[in-house]
Amino acid sequence: MSEMTDVLEELRLHKQEQLLVHFDDLDAKEKQNLLNDIKNVDFGHLEDIRKRSNELSKSRQSGRLDKFMEPIPSEQFGSIARGSAQDKLKWEKAGLECIAEGKVAVLVLAGGQGTRLGVPYPKGMYDVGLPSGKSLYQIKAERIKRLQDLAFERTGKHGIITWYIMTSEATMGQTRDYFKDNNYFGLSENNVKFFEQFTLPCIDFDGKILLANKHKIACAPDGNGGLYKALTRRKVLDDMERRGIECTHVHCVDNILTKTADPVFIGFCRLMKADCGAKVVEKTEPNEAVGVICKVDGVCQAVEYSEISSATASKKDNSGTRLMFNAGNICNHFFSTDFLKNVCSAHKELPHHVAKKKIPHVNRKGEVVRPTTPNGMKMEKFVFDVFQYAKHFVVFEVPREDEFSPLKNAEGATSCGPLQSRWSLASLHHRRIVSAGGSIVDSDGNEVPPLTGVESHEGEYPVVCEISPLLSYDGEGLAKYCDNVKFQSPVILDKDLLNRNGNA
Repeated sequence: MSEMTDVLEELRLHKQEQLLVHFDDLDAKEKQNLLNDIKNVDFGHLEDIRKRSNELSKSRQSGRLDKFMEPIPSEQFGSIARGSAQDKLKWEKAGLECIAEGKVAVLVLAGGQGTRLGVPYPKGMYDVGLPSGKSLYQIKAERIKRLQDLAFERTGKHGIITWYIMTSEATMGQTRDYFKDNNYFGLSENNVKFFEQFTLPCIDFDGKILLANKHKIACAPDGNGGLYKALTRRKVLDDMERRGIECTHVHCVDNILTKTADPVFIGFCRLMKADCGAKVVEKTEPNEAVGVICKVDGVCQAVEYSEISSATASKKDNSGTRLMFNAGNICNHFFSTDFLKNVCSAHKELPHHVAKKKIPHVNRKGEVVRPTTPNGMKMEKFVFDVFQYAKHFVVFEVPREDEFSPLKNAEGATSCGPLQSRWSLASLHHRRIVSAGGSIVDSDGNEVPPLTGVESHEGEYPVVCEISPLLSYDGEGLAKYCDNVKFQSPVILDKDLLNRNGNA
């Protein structure tokens, strides 16, 4: 009875008695599960987070930051498009050497379920409809495998890229089983490490904690910025140090074009002696729903698009052709291990941001409610909120058509859906074949030119084209298979040079 008395006192103190409204309907095991859930909540801390999140949201309303914003200085900025071919070779060489020495890790943020895609499994397991049927996870795994081989070919040293995957409570079991069932896609089990991010209770707009069912509190992952707490609590940083890892490439699971452990990006950051870096794509439309990386009151940070007034978002730089604030944030980052150790220390407390969501829950009548409009809040940390702690922060601009096609929506969506992912990858691979001296022709022998800009086109890409990451990471080595070759769609190039309707 003392346990129940303590719980009741805690709930009354924080005005959360609604959590026990169905208690008498539960069996003994369910009652204990609910009590355990309640005892694991730091109600005072949760209330403090809610208040500070709301204050932050008000302080960063559209236009409030405008007068403090300035672009990233040129000395902190690198670009594939504006850099020379020699620069790219220099950066790539430095990155491959780092990989060959086993100093590079990849960390994928993969806590999201595939709910918006219409599937009951983690987003990383999703097949966007490629000819090969490969999932997002398999594509990333094969890129890692090829990159390890490429580093060996270039340096004579065989380094391992350790792959860390941050899951959530909802995705951990399925993700582990998926990799095990697929034999880790040819990677060593010892070098693929899973860890789980933490959660926070979901609350309604009055601050009341919601129930997922009668005996369980509704919780949600604490945002991709929950990474830093998890790195410490789950002993991931300790593992990195044991392995001699000096830098980590962090990115989201849903971008099919991500150059996993990109040696060019890593080399650029290393040669710049950066402790923290961000890949960006050029933002060309002021109203595009993507945040920008800039300085705010002299400190580098990411600013959400909703926090910038339309007037500031529309400003042009000195050339008069580009937006002044054009460094579009794509959640693709470089961190040194020393930097991660610093930001993971106890005194680096990141803010929580309010995300208004449609949260399924059980109401006071015991009915399951699946709202069609936002009914509550999830409080999330953002992975990029650590930029402010960097001693040497850099930005690296890459072509959007080569590196950014996020998967957010189900088939049939007008943007960020499986169609757009397929289209973008086919476009990239088509352009790689052409760069290697090949071409794709129609049934009459007329060359089909590569297209870019998925948002400007409707329907599927005009040809079927897929190159296995195991054959080529970034177009290297394709000339000996493609030079002076005319292919017909579908063009499928894999490790065994299988071309299912071409001439290779």
